[in-house]
Amino acid sequence: MIMFKHTKAFSSFSVNDIQKAKEFYQNKLGIDVTIEMMDLISLNIEGNGNTIMIYPKPNHEPATYTVLNFPVADVEKAVDELTAKGISFEHYDYPQLKTDAKGISRFEHITQAWFKDPAGNILSVINSAK
Repeated sequence: MIMFKHTKAFSSFSVNDIQKAKEFYQNKLGIDVTIEMMDLISLNIEGNGNTIMIYPKPNHEPATYTVLNFPVADVEKAVDELTAKGISFEHYDYPQLKTDAKGISRFEHITQAWFKDPAGNILSVINSAK
């Protein structure tokens, strides 16, 4: 029987323009990006232990859910810094999910804000309350 308990699983998702993705993740988010075989790129996030693979897909459709969460010490500070780099944050006004003017949602134990990469994939900065 195959057991996945001890594997080093990793995530991947698609984009419609690998060059724009590389520039965004490398220059806007400050992540080390490695170009892999063909047009695949890997996000090398220190402390994660695994890479995240991004691959081009001609008929890419952005995910309607968060594909990648970035834990940060201070969500408001991260939002301010990313906004200064030209990144726009999503705004939600649903019964279970509301964001403030900056796009930050504050739950009892989690503070989180969502933004999109150039391909429209949803990412977030998140901080769990202690």
